[in-house]
Amino acid sequence: MKRILTIAVLLMSVCALTQAQKMPKRADVLKAMNCANDYFIRKYPDATKPTFVKKERPSNLWTRAVYFEGLMELIKLNPDNQQNIDYMETWANFHKWTPRNGVNTRDADDYCCSQAYLDYYTWKNLQLRKTVKGGALSEEESIKMTNPSVECMKHLMSLADTQPDPNSKAKFNGSSIHDWTWIDAIQMGLPVLTTLEKLTGKNHPDRASKYSEQGYRMYIWTRDTLAGGLFNKAEGLWWRDKDFVPPYKEPNGQNCYWSRGNGWVYAALVRAMEDALDAKSWNMNVTWNDHFTDYKADFMTMSEALVKCQRKDYFWNCSLHDDSNFGGKELTGTSLFIYGMAWGVRNNMLDKETYLPIIAKTWKAMVKKCLHKNGFLGYVQGTGKEPKDSQPVGYDTEPDFDDYGLGCFLLAGSEVYKLAK
Repeated sequence: MKRILTIAVLLMSVCALTQAQKMPKRADVLKAMNCANDYFIRKYPDATKPTFVKKERPSNLWTRAVYFEGLMELIKLNPDNQQNIDYMETWANFHKWTPRNGVNTRDADDYCCSQAYLDYYTWKNLQLRKTVKGGALSEEESIKMTNPSVECMKHLMSLADTQPDPNSKAKFNGSSIHDWTWIDAIQMGLPVLTTLEKLTGKNHPDRASKYSEQGYRMYIWTRDTLAGGLFNKAEGLWWRDKDFVPPYKEPNGQNCYWSRGNGWVYAALVRAMEDALDAKSWNMNVTWNDHFTDYKADFMTMSEALVKCQRKDYFWNCSLHDDSNFGGKELTGTSLFIYGMAWGVRNNMLDKETYLPIIAKTWKAMVKKCLHKNGFLGYVQGTGKEPKDSQPVGYDTEPDFDDYGLGCFLLAGSEVYKLAK
């Protein structure tokens, strides 16, 4: 019996070792992230410059905001890279740490940039505490960096129970709880609210709970009420907006689940849960235990569904359930799924035996098949809302916006790095 147990233990150890050997080295992950990021900064050396895609847009629009989300994760992994820190600070200071279109905007695409502002503020404070005893940003500096995001969310919360104006033709009319009418908005907006709860939980628990409740109510309305609910719990995936719920079908007769749209939700759940775990580790007075349970349940359901529809080459199709409708490699959705899966394994939510090989093989495929030697990223689907938009997608195809694709890649790399050897 002892011999059998010994053999079993040895086999388990060998399996664990083999599994670990499949993960890349941290140095290689960081090298790939830096390669892609350095290419972007060489191409866009001025972080303040507006984008020009058909029309001029300020550089704190949502596409660039997603890039800075990813850049913040790279800064945390490599805080000695002053180039990245300067790029981040220059961008935020130029925009006065303010959402696109001001603090009264209700468009999640506008206040997505607050994620990066608040993340940098948090990181900067932690760095000061590490290097200087009792160190922290001055009150004036803290107000400058956080107040515009706070004011924007206060405005949002003040409209939570507003009745719609029947004479208004405004895009956002009535209760702000109903603002997230497309699932991308969950990623753009939910982490702003959960981060603010984390940051205010210690000194202002009442205010903190309002942030949490606003985000949760908006998420639940999109999930369960809009067009009958955009989350199909039976299949574990999301319809992009009301235009894609049944009877709408893909050419093969399946439901239309857009890869990147589902990736946005998956990433939002990760970032919301990460805020909750941070708050707990910081002994913050947070109130979202029930919310965390719901976010985790949806994350687990999505994870199981995503495994089932991964391609044999370790990517995901633009259309998750129809490889005949613009099938082929696509980086942004794939990156967001790996970001979430790696985070789930690291936090002991997802089974290592199932997910670690997927993470390792997919990251390897992303670097090998998408990352050019000069840092350009291929197979990035441009902006849109469904599989057919911005096609064709290819190795040498340049998307209309190349910033958010890099942001997604950096997010994935940041979590793969933490699991790597």
